[in-house]
Amino acid sequence: MLPPTPLSLICALILCLPLAIVFTLTTTANTITTTTATTETPLNVLVTTINSTRKRLSTAATTPSLPPSPPPPPPPLSLDDDEFLLRLAARVDPRPSPPDAPKKLAFMFLTTTPLPLAPLWELFFNHTPTNLYNIYIHADPSFTYDPPFQGVFAHRVIPSKPTRRFTPNLISAARRLLSHALLHDPSNSHFALLSPSCIPLHSFNFTYKALVASKKSFIEILKHEVGSYDRWAARGPDAMLPEVKLESFRIGSQFWVLTRKHARVVVSDRRVWSKFNLPCVRWDTCYPEENYFPTLLSMVDRRGCVPATLTHVDWRGRFDGHPRTYKPHAVKPSLILSLRTARPRYEDGGTNGSDSTVTKRHDPFLFARKFSLDSLQPLMRIANDVIFKD
Repeated sequence: MLPPTPLSLICALILCLPLAIVFTLTTTANTITTTTATTETPLNVLVTTINSTRKRLSTAATTPSLPPSPPPPPPPLSLDDDEFLLRLAARVDPRPSPPDAPKKLAFMFLTTTPLPLAPLWELFFNHTPTNLYNIYIHADPSFTYDPPFQGVFAHRVIPSKPTRRFTPNLISAARRLLSHALLHDPSNSHFALLSPSCIPLHSFNFTYKALVASKKSFIEILKHEVGSYDRWAARGPDAMLPEVKLESFRIGSQFWVLTRKHARVVVSDRRVWSKFNLPCVRWDTCYPEENYFPTLLSMVDRRGCVPATLTHVDWRGRFDGHPRTYKPHAVKPSLILSLRTARPRYEDGGTNGSDSTVTKRHDPFLFARKFSLDSLQPLMRIANDVIFKD
C-alpha cells in the first residue's frame, strides 16, 4: 500500500473540515443548552420557594396562631389583702341593684371597744325588716372584745387591722368597710360611718326615709378653716403636690353618709390616697381621716355632695382634739330635742359649687356623739318615748 501523498492529506482535510465545524457547533449548542438548563434550576427552585412561602404566610394570616402559654397564676389572695379587696370593690355597679329591690342602708361601725351602746342600737333595729339594712364592724384586733358582739351585731365583724390616730390607718379602715359593704350586697345604697359613742336621734323608719330619698352624699366640706395650711403641710411643705394643692385641701367631720356612687369613688381612688397615705412629720396637725374624704369628694364631685355631716358633735370650748362627751346627768329629753333641731354647718355658709340651695337647707341630724359608756341607762329610759318617737 502506497503511503499518502501530501496532496491527498490536504484533500482529506478539506473534506473533513465541514464535519468538524458541524460537530463543534452541535456540541457547543448542547453544552449551552445543558448549562442553561442547569443554571435555570436554582431560579425555578427560588421561585417555587417564594411561592410556597407566600402561600404559607397567606395561610398564617387567615389562620390565627395559638396563643402563648399563660404565666403561672399568682399566689392566692384573700379579702384580708387591701389592694385585692379595693380592686374588687372598684368594679361594682355604682347603682343599687336590682332596681326593683328595696334599697338598703349600710351601718358601718369603726370601733376599738365592744360597742357599749349596743342595747340602744338593738332597739333602733328592733322590728325592722332585715332587707332594709346591713351592719358592718371594723374592730381593731389589738383590743379585746368582752363581751363579744351579740344580737344584731353578731357575725358582723369584717377582717380588720390596727388603727391609730395621727396615721392613715383610720382612712384605711373606712375604705375597708366600704369595700366589704359594696361587695357584700349590691342593694346597699347609702353608707353611714359611725363610732361606738354614736347614738341614733330618730327611729329607723325616719332615718331610712331621710337617707334613701337623697341622691347626694352628706359629708362636711370646709374650706376656710383655721389651721388648713398646717394640716396640708403636716407631711412636709410640698409633700401633697402636685396631686393635692392647698386650694383643693378640705377639712370635715370623720363621720359621713355616702351614696353608693361615692363609696365606689373612694375605694377606686389611688391618686389622692397616695398623698394622704404618707406619714406625717408633724403629729399635732395630722388628722388624715378628717381631710381625705372631704378633699377627695370635693375634687371629684362637689355637686354630688350636701356639704354637711348628719352626725351632731359639740366642739364648743374644746381645744384638745376631742369633742364634748355627754355624761349621764346631761341625758334628758331636752338634750335629744335640741340635737334634733340644730342646723348642720353647710360649707362655711356658702355653696362652693356644691349645691345652689345649700344656704336654705336644714337637714335633720340623724346621729350624735360622743356619749359615755355610763350614759346607756338614761338613754334607754327615754328611748321609746323620746328618741324613737317621730
